[in-house]
Amino acid sequence: MAAVLASRLDVAPMCDADVDAVAAAEQRSYAFPWTRGNFVDSLKAGHGMWVCRQGGVLVGHAVMMMAVDEAHLLNITIVPERQRQGLGGELLRHAMAVARGHGATRMLLEVRPSNAPAQALYRSFGFAPIGRRKGYYPGPADQGGREDAIVMAGDL
Repeated sequence: MAAVLASRLDVAPMCDADVDAVAAAEQRSYAFPWTRGNFVDSLKAGHGMWVCRQGGVLVGHAVMMMAVDEAHLLNITIVPERQRQGLGGELLRHAMAVARGHGATRMLLEVRPSNAPAQALYRSFGFAPIGRRKGYYPGPADQGGREDAIVMAGDL
């Protein structure tokens, strides 16, 4: 089901036809992006996946996996030119509402220690660090090639 959040962001389920545009947005957004295959595999796995648009223009996407009473936010992205406008918060709010609707009571996610803006966003939604995954993310070769992840959890 599609939704309009705060009359600013149109959110709809991601479909096969969205994958190329989503993969391109991901490439523009991260030094170590998900691949097109990651999105295709997530669609095949039945994960909750959304695209969001403003005025018909793709501005972000999210991927969430449900596991009984927990949701795991696997990817949430707003394209660089639309960041710092509150859109990430709107998309996160949408994912949290969907998770609650499926009976989840908690959401987990990983975030890079180097991504202070994302950490601040998650904290503003009540997420708190609960652990660390060593070498979870690919990273620059000059920094050992890997970066840890901070695991955060938030009650729904």
